[in-house]
Amino acid sequence: MSPSDQVLGTSVEAGGATGGDWVLHPDRALPAEPGVRALAREILSAVSDLPIVSMHGHVPVEWFVENGSFGNPAELLVVPDHYLVRMLVSQGATPAELGVPTRTGSGVTAEADPREIWRRFCAGWHLFRGTPTRFWMETELVDIFGVTQRPSAETADAIYDRIQAVVDSPDFRPRALLDTFGIEVVSTTDPAWSDLAQHHRLAAEGLGDRVLPTFRPDAVLTLTSPTWIADVARLGEAAGVDTGSYAGYLEALRLQRERFKAAGARATDHGLATTDTTPLSDAEATRLYADALAGRVTPEGSTAFAGHMMFQMAAMAAEDHLVMQIHPGVLRDHDPAIAAAYGPDKGYDIPLAIEFAHGLRPLLNAFGHHPGFRAIAFTIDEDTYSRELAPLAGVYPGLKLGAPWWFLDAPDAMRRYREAVTETAGFFNTTGFVDDTRAFCSIPARHDLARRIDAGYLARLVTEHRLDLDEAVDTATYLAYRGPLEAYAELAS
Repeated sequence: MSPSDQVLGTSVEAGGATGGDWVLHPDRALPAEPGVRALAREILSAVSDLPIVSMHGHVPVEWFVENGSFGNPAELLVVPDHYLVRMLVSQGATPAELGVPTRTGSGVTAEADPREIWRRFCAGWHLFRGTPTRFWMETELVDIFGVTQRPSAETADAIYDRIQAVVDSPDFRPRALLDTFGIEVVSTTDPAWSDLAQHHRLAAEGLGDRVLPTFRPDAVLTLTSPTWIADVARLGEAAGVDTGSYAGYLEALRLQRERFKAAGARATDHGLATTDTTPLSDAEATRLYADALAGRVTPEGSTAFAGHMMFQMAAMAAEDHLVMQIHPGVLRDHDPAIAAAYGPDKGYDIPLAIEFAHGLRPLLNAFGHHPGFRAIAFTIDEDTYSRELAPLAGVYPGLKLGAPWWFLDAPDAMRRYREAVTETAGFFNTTGFVDDTRAFCSIPARHDLARRIDAGYLARLVTEHRLDLDEAVDTATYLAYRGPLEAYAELAS
């Protein structure tokens, strides 16, 4: 029974619709060949109800602290979802027309009427055909909100009213939805200077083992960031350390990592542009740091310092056992005018070609066999899967492969990932599925899709007599549940 059924007292059949013509096929995203599909159904049935482990998310911690209403359908489903927004923008809409908030003084006024934002989305529903956004959204609309009509300009208002009735229920609040969605644990992403006060409050209220912080230091590792000096000062203030020296800066990072871990963090998150992890001498690092504080920064110096600091982050990880999540190779804020008007993370981050073998070599040579070190590598350059990432994860015990990321978080890309990495790295050098979302209601939809794709891939191996069915079910359970738990489990000190 969906949350909407619990709230409104209706009954939705297995196909997802009652009193209407919109039905989601129970075999969606499973293989088309009948024999393989039958096995995929059996494998999927063994994992479909397993708890969700969501260890890399961008859901704001404030949602769980405040535990308030999500407001309206536009605020919940459209505005924070950059996958959805970017598609409509590509067809002529502006972020402002979709309610994306603007920066003060940008000269752009965001649409304030949530119903108008929702109408724009519904009128553009056809644009999402064939995309994972379509799969996620239709799963949310039918399974969570009990919607019985396909979105369109004509049905927009009726669907809005249906969703609003669910959203207005006191049972449809962030904390309650952890149980409704079957989320066992979820991580937020927090800046290096966070005081973690909100996480401490959640811990005091019994959610400390369920909503976990993640340490994200990118802003203080990138010397060319326009806010770097201010961000380093905030880091020092949070840690209670003078960051006027390179030594103080390192100590502040160590202290903040310790505080994050004490608050339940299991991982750090790194999204720098390159994979370079070449360490510098202390003298050179000290010089670059001092120059940056004085406003003397070059792109080359910033790149070298960032690579050095990734090595330092690995050294600290070997000591405190926080898992390094590494997802490089993104040209962020491709359109500077959009970034100036709306800020970052608005759908203009574009994948770049990236290499891992040389970049990660210093880090893996130093820590890849260290018993206290673990890193998870993600990429949106899928050319690297079989050429570099699978061979690296297939030999270094300290490295695992993360799930298909961002634009690769899609059915065919997930299948290509399994085909590219399994023959070299196997299944157990991967983490299983790890989502990356700012849209809370998409979490169960994303995990459902990943479980369907893995069930289909494993079913094919069974029909080819490369796996027995019991092995396929066990592997599916690992990929859906055990793998993420094990990948982020705390190592013994």
